[in-house]
Amino acid sequence: MTFQNKPLEKIALFSLKTIQMRSFHITWLMFFVCFFGWFGLAPLMPTIREDLGLTKSQVGNIIIVSVSGTIIARLIIGRLCDTWGPRKTAVRLLLFGSIPVFLVGLANDYVSFLMFRLAISVIGASFVITQFHTSMMFAPRIKGTANAVAGGWGNLGGGVTNMVMPLIFAAIVGFGYTNHQAWRFAMIVPGCMMLAVAYLYAKYTKDTPDGNYDEIGRNTVKTKTDWTVLADWRIWALTLAYAMCFGMEITFDNVASLHFVDTFHLSQASAGFWAGIFGLMNVFARALGGFVSDRVGEKQGMKGKGTLLAFVLLAEGGGLLLFAEAASLTLAIIAMLGFALFLKMANGATYGIVPFVNEKNVGLVSGIVGAGGNLGGMLFGFLFKSESISYEQAFSYIGYAVIATGIIVLLTRFGKQPATAGAAAQPQPVLVTEKH
Repeated sequence: MTFQNKPLEKIALFSLKTIQMRSFHITWLMFFVCFFGWFGLAPLMPTIREDLGLTKSQVGNIIIVSVSGTIIARLIIGRLCDTWGPRKTAVRLLLFGSIPVFLVGLANDYVSFLMFRLAISVIGASFVITQFHTSMMFAPRIKGTANAVAGGWGNLGGGVTNMVMPLIFAAIVGFGYTNHQAWRFAMIVPGCMMLAVAYLYAKYTKDTPDGNYDEIGRNTVKTKTDWTVLADWRIWALTLAYAMCFGMEITFDNVASLHFVDTFHLSQASAGFWAGIFGLMNVFARALGGFVSDRVGEKQGMKGKGTLLAFVLLAEGGGLLLFAEAASLTLAIIAMLGFALFLKMANGATYGIVPFVNEKNVGLVSGIVGAGGNLGGMLFGFLFKSESISYEQAFSYIGYAVIATGIIVLLTRFGKQPATAGAAAQPQPVLVTEKH
């Protein structure tokens, strides 16, 4: 496709004049509010657990389904972006995804709550739209940085949710409602946010710099999916790596408040605050991982990118082990900040490699690796479900798994195929903050 309005060569963060930058800001905002709907219940789980009389095993099942539906949804949403365009796909996901967010307050027992949680998990596929839409709006030399910034700011919703939802809950209680009523009414807020962003998305974005698919007559040519990429071990190494970083991120978003309440006897609001600090590091950490990966790639090629990913995974695993053994809240917070930094850098560093592994099948590789993140979150949920494993033990086991994955990544030769050699020659990404 030939663009009359070309993809941008710079990221002008404070500009809304171009369709590219308007789409950039609205698409990360879309992912941000979807995180509110997706994980809005997580910081309220201490209250919900008591209200519905949930066992540890049932809470574990809820954690599992909260991320499992996203695995399949991400693959479907990716195909819909190709056929409908990211704009229509986003608007429809927001509209239909808001329905279970609004209605989850009708759940009165474990089974109904579980089903609503599964339905809500579908909106986690909004990540695919954000990455797809951002890629359409920026030139190849800065796609990685643009995607890392958009993905990180969208993920920021997980941190803000942990902080804000307990405050919304407390405000509703302050108006005289019971805890039983308050957590249900609180979910109306993210539902309304999703509807508001659906309007913004429909009115102020375009699928491409040239216009929407139907306006520019874009043909969605059906091509045969090249499943031979599954024979490439490097893709599985990256999938495993993303399971250990993003999979751990969404797992921590789910269990952090419960852990701080049960282990350190914090109030729900205080637990939500500290859990929110974990998510707030997405303001810079994921983008930092992608940016450093690009810089290392310029000097050391794909080998350097792989070594960086291995290092941040090893550091993440070490931080998780310290967090699991923390005997005081202070030490736990310090360890959390440490492993959070490296975890989110690993998110960005993983996708600093993905586009160069198989340049003819970037979309397919991105989908496989992205789904791996949610698969990791689902599998980790089984550890937190077990009646015989404490949360501290679960964090330790995951820490060891992350370290093992770091070693695997270190031994993987990402630059094996000639097609990836050009990675070292990629120009330095440009991020500007001047107003336009």
